[in-house]
Amino acid sequence: MHLFKHAFTALLLTTAGYIACTATLAAETTSAPAWQRVHLAGYDFPVYANHDLVADGSKDGNKDSSKIREVIFIQHGIQRNGDEYYTAAMNLLKASGRSGQDVLIIAPNFPGTPDADKGFIGMPVWTVQGWTGGDVAQAAAGVPADLSSLRVLDDLALMVADKKRFPLVSKINFVGHSGGAQLIHRYAVLNHVDDRLRSQGLDVQYVVANPSSYLYFTSDRPSAKGFAPYDTTVCANYDDYRYGMQHMVAYANKMSGDELYRRYQKRQVTYLAGTSDNDPNHRVLDKSCGAEAEGPNRLERARGYWHYEALLDTQLAAQVAGKVQARAESKTTAAANANPALALPVGIPPLMSMHQYLEVNGVGHDQERMFGSQCGMQAVFGVAVSDVGKGATCKVVNP
Repeated sequence: MHLFKHAFTALLLTTAGYIACTATLAAETTSAPAWQRVHLAGYDFPVYANHDLVADGSKDGNKDSSKIREVIFIQHGIQRNGDEYYTAAMNLLKASGRSGQDVLIIAPNFPGTPDADKGFIGMPVWTVQGWTGGDVAQAAAGVPADLSSLRVLDDLALMVADKKRFPLVSKINFVGHSGGAQLIHRYAVLNHVDDRLRSQGLDVQYVVANPSSYLYFTSDRPSAKGFAPYDTTVCANYDDYRYGMQHMVAYANKMSGDELYRRYQKRQVTYLAGTSDNDPNHRVLDKSCGAEAEGPNRLERARGYWHYEALLDTQLAAQVAGKVQARAESKTTAAANANPALALPVGIPPLMSMHQYLEVNGVGHDQERMFGSQCGMQAVFGVAVSDVGKGATCKVVNP
């Protein structure tokens, strides 16, 4: 049973006023400001944001930060175009009717090797796609050793969770599309700060839209008969990270697939898949054999992964039920020897997953239309479907 899914579905059914829609609105769009150089844990990093994070981090402080209640990290794709993702997010924020005064939009911009002309001087640099999976930045003066792109998200999250700087922040949402969704998905699985943030009373959520691939916890992949290990004569390294658990990045702290999924299952994750994102020859689709082992296109890979999670949930529930039943039967037997009336059946509560999966009708590989859809606006900005006028419709898919 998916607890988060039911809560989300209830929000979809709420009724309210009407907000004329979204990314396709031509009127009053936002252009990206200059990127900001924020200082993190021993290094500087470029971001686009709708509040001055540099002044906020100074000794004089920034009064605007005291009003912020929610932070949305919007992650760019493989083109490393944080400015465009920021602009799209701000346009959608306006369309949502939410106030930019209490919502902080941050678009991290991972510098890549081709970005020498963008002015990211003295900052960490990654290979063109290395940042999408958590690779470490290239060695350079002033860059911490083994700086994973995943750690950058940790440091940004801890920055906005600092109550001295952002006293009213109660929610952090990590949002990614395409290559950005690959990073956000792996971050949702592997990060070690989620529990810490939630222990501070923060609502932490992740939105994963149209990634080229997913991280599997076992050697199984979708097959004609359900799930089975992939043919290694076709792809010898299909289970290597970024697709599986072999040769895992150091950031994972040597946790096993079983340990990672048990933890991941409890995190609030929304998967969004466009029903028209089904081109097996799309120009930026990952066509490596490790990705092909997950399916022929993004839509089929998303559907396969959702079924895979349902399989893991079923297996985990059976494991938990078996252990609980064995302990209960042992206690019941001992009690029944003393009092036969106590020999009663023991109920096993279902295991809850906090994940949900929705398909966006008629939308392809388009981040503005995905996040501007009815379910996209709800997942990213908390807007009820009844308040989204022209966004694409969505379908909740049960496991």
